[in-house]
Amino acid sequence: MSRTMSLLSLSATMLVFCLWSGGAQAQATRTWVSGVGDDANPCSRTAPCKTFAGAISKTAPGGEIDALDPGGFGAVTITKAITIDGGGGQVASVLVAGTNGINVAAGATDVVTLRNIQLQGLGPSGNAGLNGINYTSGLGLIVEHCNISGFAQNGINVATTGGSANMTVHDTYVTHNANGIQLAPSGGAVAAGFRDVRAEANSGTGFLLFPTGAGTAAALIDQSSALLNGTGVALHTGALVFLGNSEILGNGTGVHIFGGTANSYKTNEINGNGTDVSGGSLTGILLQ
Repeated sequence: MSRTMSLLSLSATMLVFCLWSGGAQAQATRTWVSGVGDDANPCSRTAPCKTFAGAISKTAPGGEIDALDPGGFGAVTITKAITIDGGGGQVASVLVAGTNGINVAAGATDVVTLRNIQLQGLGPSGNAGLNGINYTSGLGLIVEHCNISGFAQNGINVATTGGSANMTVHDTYVTHNANGIQLAPSGGAVAAGFRDVRAEANSGTGFLLFPTGAGTAAALIDQSSALLNGTGVALHTGALVFLGNSEILGNGTGVHIFGGTANSYKTNEINGNGTDVSGGSLTGILLQ
């Protein structure tokens, strides 16, 4: 009996250890992907995964997924606080057809960071991707050093439904999409800051603030540009824009004010458009 109990005790101890070890591997604070990786791997630096979707389940909340080398790492849905970094030179790519590239559906206190990633939607093919980044929930989204092009709907789409959400986009190009960046909350408030963002050659609008229902949207567009779009900047009821140090050139319409308030401060260059400002006027702000 004593020998039997000892063996059972040893087996139970080993089982607990294995489960603990497996849990630790599944929730590493930093994981890795590679163009020659395998999602069956633990996503360590020496045994990287193949896709962002494969790595995210093995990354702890608040952790980071890093790309080791060039590769296409596939669409992914993010439901927790996390950073995805494609590495210097934007070696990481997400190429999709008929769907969203990256879905951000995180928790109310979660902040998601996407950095150094190329998102490609195969436009203007017959099966282009829908949205490059589709942000539907989460406390915050940070997009840095990314290129987003070829999507049938929006390069970045914010479609939150309640509460407060914020987004920061820095040093990013959104080109050859239907709309470059759209803020379209149907409830709650969205606040966005754009700095060194270039919205170019989008068939619809470069920067579109289009809240619906009880939603509101506010954006600071600073040191950015809207070039060669159908419309450079457009805002609807429930929207507030602060535009400064930016260029709006060569669009069908420069700034279209359907509703809301458009404020202008410091130096803006709004000319060379089919119509520079329509539907209303910019309110000049003198900073003290």
